[in-house]
Amino acid sequence: MTGGVRGRAAGGAALALAALLTGCSQLADGSGVPGATASDTAGGAGGGSAAHGTSPLTDPDGTKPGLGALTSARDKATARTLIAKVPTKGRGPKTGYDRDEFGHAWMDTADGVPLARNGCDTRNDLLKRDGQDVAFRKGSDCVVVSMNLYDPYTGKDIAWKKAKAAEVQIDHVVPLSYAWQMGAARWDEKKRQRLANDVLNLLPVSGPTNSAKRDAGPATWLPPSKAIRCAYAVRFAQVALKYRLPVTTADKTAMLAQCGA
Repeated sequence: MTGGVRGRAAGGAALALAALLTGCSQLADGSGVPGATASDTAGGAGGGSAAHGTSPLTDPDGTKPGLGALTSARDKATARTLIAKVPTKGRGPKTGYDRDEFGHAWMDTADGVPLARNGCDTRNDLLKRDGQDVAFRKGSDCVVVSMNLYDPYTGKDIAWKKAKAAEVQIDHVVPLSYAWQMGAARWDEKKRQRLANDVLNLLPVSGPTNSAKRDAGPATWLPPSKAIRCAYAVRFAQVALKYRLPVTTADKTAMLAQCGA
């Protein structure tokens, strides 16, 4: 970060190399999973940092800016291979769900996820990660007060100011209520806190669009921008594999369809 400006992601070659070195993404309990191996994340000609975000295939930990579209046939084939690894089961009841079961919002103390305990809450970490022309509150290098954001869900630019904070919301790609119904109700508190604050599962997007999504899976809600839907399906799958979360059969079918199945 220099002069209050958040730089964009590194070039595609550097990201592809980083993905190869990463090998496989880490599960929430710290063990490896064959859901995002180097061969799965290397990407094709369209891999790396796209014009408006980073390909999820070259960003298996979610630390790079934005979410870039997947357009090449090779990338879509890689995406289908990854999505196919996600297990399925029926969606359970919502009984007992409460947002507080995942810790207080945007806590900086959810150990085991990127950017934890850096002195800045998760929301501001995400605004800094994805924003351009970022400006901070006077005397702070954490609290973002204005920025420009490209919203991957709508394909539109948002000139955001903290005075109208709700214009940008942080989306849980895999909604917390959805996760609860798919198995998180049986997790311990620390694992739920990791899911809620893991940057892999978080994207700053248009507030109204995020509100419209609610706790829907991909079978009932997809980003309005069709260009980003395959990348969204991949990110949903990456989170599910990392946390050993199944998805419904209908959701998996919809995810595969976005990438050409």
